[in-house]
Amino acid sequence: MPDGGGAPIYLAPQEMRTVLHRDRVRVRILRLDRKGRPEGRVVDILERHKAPIIGRLLHEGGHWLVAPEDRRFGQDILIPKNATASAAVGQVVSVELTEAPSLHSQPLGRVAEVLGEIDDPGMEIEIAVRKYEVPHRFSPEALAQAAALPDKVRAVDRRQRIDLTDVPLVTIDGEDARDFDDAVYAEPYRGGKGKKAIAGWRLVVAIADVGHYVKPDEPLDRDAYERATSVYFPRRVIPMLPEKLSNGLCSLVPDEERLALACDMLVHGDGTIRAYQFYPAVIRSQARLTYTEVAALLANTRGPEADKRAALLPHLVHLHEVYRALLRQRSQRGAVEFETAETQIVCDDNGRIERIVPRVRTEAHRLIEEAMLAANVCAADFVSGAEHPGLYRVHEGPTPEKRLALQSYLKALGIGLHLSDEPTPGEMQAIAQAAQGRPDAMQIHAMLLRSMQQAIYTATNSGHFGLAYDAYTHFTSPIRRYPDLLTHRVIKALLGGRHYHLTPSDLTRAPELRRGGRPAPRHAKPLSQEMALWEAAGAHCSANERRADEASRDVEAWLKCRYMREHLGEEFGGSVSAVTSFGLFVTLDALYVDGLVHVSELGGEYYRFDEARQELRGERTGVRYAIGTRVRVQVSRVDLDGRKIDFRLVRDGDGETMPARGRGARAGTATEELADVRRKDRDAKATARKSKSGKGGKGASTAVKRSTKSAARNAPRRIRR
Repeated sequence: MPDGGGAPIYLAPQEMRTVLHRDRVRVRILRLDRKGRPEGRVVDILERHKAPIIGRLLHEGGHWLVAPEDRRFGQDILIPKNATASAAVGQVVSVELTEAPSLHSQPLGRVAEVLGEIDDPGMEIEIAVRKYEVPHRFSPEALAQAAALPDKVRAVDRRQRIDLTDVPLVTIDGEDARDFDDAVYAEPYRGGKGKKAIAGWRLVVAIADVGHYVKPDEPLDRDAYERATSVYFPRRVIPMLPEKLSNGLCSLVPDEERLALACDMLVHGDGTIRAYQFYPAVIRSQARLTYTEVAALLANTRGPEADKRAALLPHLVHLHEVYRALLRQRSQRGAVEFETAETQIVCDDNGRIERIVPRVRTEAHRLIEEAMLAANVCAADFVSGAEHPGLYRVHEGPTPEKRLALQSYLKALGIGLHLSDEPTPGEMQAIAQAAQGRPDAMQIHAMLLRSMQQAIYTATNSGHFGLAYDAYTHFTSPIRRYPDLLTHRVIKALLGGRHYHLTPSDLTRAPELRRGGRPAPRHAKPLSQEMALWEAAGAHCSANERRADEASRDVEAWLKCRYMREHLGEEFGGSVSAVTSFGLFVTLDALYVDGLVHVSELGGEYYRFDEARQELRGERTGVRYAIGTRVRVQVSRVDLDGRKIDFRLVRDGDGETMPARGRGARAGTATEELADVRRKDRDAKATARKSKSGKGGKGASTAVKRSTKSAARNAPRRIRR
């Protein structure tokens, strides 16, 4: 991946023998392939990636070796027999390289840490945090600094703060939340006289004042910046701050005084924010409420839940009124609202999946979301109005290429709404609303979402497309997001009439661009030194946010694969959630798990991939598989190492049983499955030999043939000696 962005440069297998994933190299472009993609040669290796590699220790042919968990490394690592530490065969280990690979030899390494058996509870998380280099141990200096902090708010901490301890602020979070960084309160407001009288509400959003305890360039701050975000796994969190802060001193627990930075807003009846102010405060949360509890209370203000919270009921009703007003304003702005399916993994005591359930969004979820959006918008307005540098949360609309692809897709579906050359959020929202009621509404919303660019942190304010805001930042979660902490520091500096100077850090890591990734923005003129520091901090936080997401998805995928191994051979109903040239991705109804039906499993037919319609169509029969098509599948294979689940099609969308060769044998014993894998592996090798000798037949760029590609993809990893 070139540093300056642009197309990735392909390196042939021969070139990859001397390098490993994430090495920094100098490359010369040799040629362009028939599709115009560059192919290169490694001229020089600038920097070897020094992080340990995670894998399983194997002993084959008298040699010890480690097969990396991350297959992008591409080579197994040889381990001298005196460098295996206390590890046993099959255990998961962390390896440090002692000798880099060369044209004629594999890399050498030594076992630095033994993590344990692959089936140990929580092992998937231990692998993920190391695989994605997530910092998971605080430095001794940071822990010592956290231990030295007081357990309660002291008199000296209360100085020059507004006392809000008599205001009935409450926290509203999920049942499993442990850190509470926001509290809310609302009351009716009427101002002015006669025709100029204003009716609305006072909305207070109080956010934990993490910046009071975490000072710039101190050990706690350096550790927090390195992490940039908390990482959430099923049943475990890797926090950005030590527990003394995240679950104690900074958490807005009920009936305890806590320091906060308050955003005090006046919201008009039409949902516009007419005025706001920020100030340091001392608060005392009156209750720790859950989304489920508040939703039940608002649904029936005379029910048993309301009786339990009688003293807080009027304030919660006012919060709901503010939310309804903000929601109307959201609609008038044209903010895009998607219908997406979110799931929650419920684990047993051993950390294995017990069940996967849909995550239901209630009025309480939306209430808190709108209150946080309002506070974030005020923070962005305050910082930008003072012309002070800061980090904005920027979300840009579709690129020209994605806009054209989306337009073709909508036209193929018969949705006649037109997209302008510069699409607006209102246009996207109109399409989302037009899709309501259709059986493929969720898939259309997913395509709308994919057409837009990924949100990032940057010092250059370009607005938030999805939310239809001219300026937007993150302010409401400083316990778990470093950009929020930076926003707090800027606001407090401005309140004190000062300028906050961001200090440079050697921990800043640039984003790792992936295929289709967004390169850093190119500025018309050189940045000042201060703006360059803010841009570097934004790139660092954006990269670490993606790293956290990838680690979380990796663990969830591992858990789902482990879960589906118990369902090998079983049949389920599902819907096609994505279509590619090589097959269909299907989401199971009952289990909310995704898997691939390879094109070779669709029967003896030639299938063409229609990119505009996002469908596969049989040339002979005309059978079509598109997003939303109902199918019945059988779980045929689970690749735990590759995090992949394969299905066989049992019945198509019309309920017809697939022919025997398309359906395949019912998954039975492990011996039968292994024999099938070996047969496919032999077929794949035979196909590869024919291809090399020029006897592989004509290529098909548009028609996707039933082939043995799935065998090569699903074959077990071969140990390269």
